[in-house]
Amino acid sequence: MRLSVYFLPTLKEVPAEAQIASHRLMLRAGMIRQSAAGIYTWLPLGLRVLKNVERIVREEQDAAGAQEVLMPTIQPAELWRESGRYEDYGKEMLRIRDRHDRDMLYGPTNEELITAIFRDTVKSYRELPKNLYHIQWKFRDEVRPRFGVMRGREFLMKDAYSFDLDAAAGRRSYHRMFLAYMRTFARMGLKAIPMRADTGPIGGDLSHEFHILAETGESAVFVHHDFIRADWHDKQTDYQADLEPLIADLTGKYAATEEKRDLEQERALGETLISARGIEVGHIFFFGTKYSKAMGAHVSGPDGDPVTVEMGSYGIGVSRLVGAIIEAFHDDAGIMWPEAVAPFKVGLINLKKGDPACDEACEMIYRALHRDVLYDDRDERAGVKFADMDLIGLPWQLVVGPKGVAQGKIEVKERRTGQRSEMTAQEAVVRFAG
Repeated sequence: MRLSVYFLPTLKEVPAEAQIASHRLMLRAGMIRQSAAGIYTWLPLGLRVLKNVERIVREEQDAAGAQEVLMPTIQPAELWRESGRYEDYGKEMLRIRDRHDRDMLYGPTNEELITAIFRDTVKSYRELPKNLYHIQWKFRDEVRPRFGVMRGREFLMKDAYSFDLDAAAGRRSYHRMFLAYMRTFARMGLKAIPMRADTGPIGGDLSHEFHILAETGESAVFVHHDFIRADWHDKQTDYQADLEPLIADLTGKYAATEEKRDLEQERALGETLISARGIEVGHIFFFGTKYSKAMGAHVSGPDGDPVTVEMGSYGIGVSRLVGAIIEAFHDDAGIMWPEAVAPFKVGLINLKKGDPACDEACEMIYRALHRDVLYDDRDERAGVKFADMDLIGLPWQLVVGPKGVAQGKIEVKERRTGQRSEMTAQEAVVRFAG
């Protein structure tokens, strides 16, 4: 993409309404614009990042055996009355009445709708287990939406729902999602800490939150240092294996937010205890028969008798993750995207547009890296181009200038470390074409 035609409305000034780094940088980098309180339009650069995050989430859900569906944003209120949550959910739920005077709602979550779909379609234990997920926009009418996409009213979420014959099988589904979450965050370059959590309005007796570490995180976390050292790319990924020992080992280690600290246990940990800042980006629940019993989701068991299925739900804040990644990876100059989620892998900077040698080298690189490169071909000062590239945070910058081209070289800068090196234009193509 050529920057001269790309829709990238960057800002030089820090927006007054932005209180945290990710909100400031998403506005300044031209990723989003506010449409109403807590509601944002995603512009081309931001949307590319959002789609990359969504792709990783989808790939890991598929690998864990979940199957994708797409449920509507608007749900009938009668399903929520069946579960008993329609009145309990409170003012965060946006309630609507259609032209036929029927009560509807903009879904804040989907336990009721997916349970109704399962109830109406799955009849035998032989069809179990099932794990169904979708990635869809949701709305919760926060009293004070703030922090940009980190706590907006409209947000993109992945929510999955498991259905099993008994509690033991239900916990196996829970463990598969647990592992899938750790792998998902690791692929994005994030350190995720699972913490035992309250079940809240979702319900159930087993729940974990996933906090990713960021220096500017919203909450203090206190964790065993093994969490920091773990590399989830190397962990067991056979989802049909018994994952309980792996999950038990991990969840047996100390991890707590400020509100749930055990000071006596922390003193016993000594130097193995690490304090950091975290951002919640995922939450999983095993709630047994809470919804299936209330809504009559039964299957015929092995002996022919009806069995109420055991359920779990598993959420990841996809749009929230974009803000969380920025909180984890930024500096004073701007964003520093991990390569896996970056909108483009490479930023190509032409320091002297109109110089035949510079233009030729840039065009050759641009053609070769077309899908992964944002080419700054504007007639702007070098300082403006460097500042914009640092702001939007592409992992690599290729700088083409008259002096370097005359020597057959271009400069390569790694955004996160600031390290610079030189190579030929052809070497750069080979290096970044993969």
